[in-house]
Amino acid sequence: MRAGSISTCAITVKEAEDGDLVMAGRALIAPGNVHMQLVRNGSRYTVKIVEGPHVSRHRPSVDVLFRSTAQAAGRNALGMLLTGMGDDGARGLLEMRQMGSPTVAQDEESSVVFGMPKEAIQRGAAVRVLPLSRMATEIVAFARNAPKPTGGMA
Repeated sequence: MRAGSISTCAITVKEAEDGDLVMAGRALIAPGNVHMQLVRNGSRYTVKIVEGPHVSRHRPSVDVLFRSTAQAAGRNALGMLLTGMGDDGARGLLEMRQMGSPTVAQDEESSVVFGMPKEAIQRGAAVRVLPLSRMATEIVAFARNAPKPTGGMA
């Protein structure tokens, strides 16, 4: 097992570094105190780690990630906003929806803190509202139906 990997997970989980390739079987986590953006490079997606002001009182901010995802990937990305306090992510999820991304917010019953999903639902950003127990199934269904990448992207 590599340093930093999690043995209880079927995919690789890694703190993102600037230029990391987004690929099947790997989750990239935004590092602390910086924003993470999605960038399209031809047929591939990479992440960009950027310093910048707090957005929605946060750094990293979900809004920054979702806004860049809306621009870079549009309908090729699935947006999901889970439990959390405040409204970070609600604007960005709406932008993803407006760019053709399917969008999901966690329901109140399964949320520890319903603030972020509630804001997204109220703004019309979430096409679907699901319990946490159905999120993985939603991701798998999206992945099965997503357009297949070209140019060597995993």
